Amino acid sequence: QVQLVESGGGLVQAGESLRLSCAASGIMFSINTMYWFRQAPGKQRDWVATIGSGGSVNYADSVKGRFTISRDNAKNTVYLQMNSLKPEDTAVYYCRVLSDGRIYWGKGTLVTVSS
Repeated sequence: QVQLVESGGGLVQAGESLRLSCAASGIMFSINTMYWFRQAPGKQRDWVATIGSGGSVNYADSVKGRFTISRDNAKNTVYLQMNSLKPEDTAVYYCRVLSDGRIYWGKGTLVTVSS
């Protein structure tokens, strides 16, 4: 059974940092590309960042230069380091994986950035 569990969200002020974690189980983590998405209140879920099995990364323009995605294959965990947070980064953050032809989502972790 595939499980993705996000953690690390919270309430911070603009300019501060947070690190999100997503612990995966039930998959061969090291061979999978991992994704972070976010969904702001009343808006669609948007892609934030991707890290490939070999460590290649990509970011949405809105977070480039502020967010860093990384992975620890020994811990089956993907991280999202978020610096210089802005109120518009307020959202529920989800990790996602595509495994054996199916897409799996975690339940998300809420990040609230106050101005």
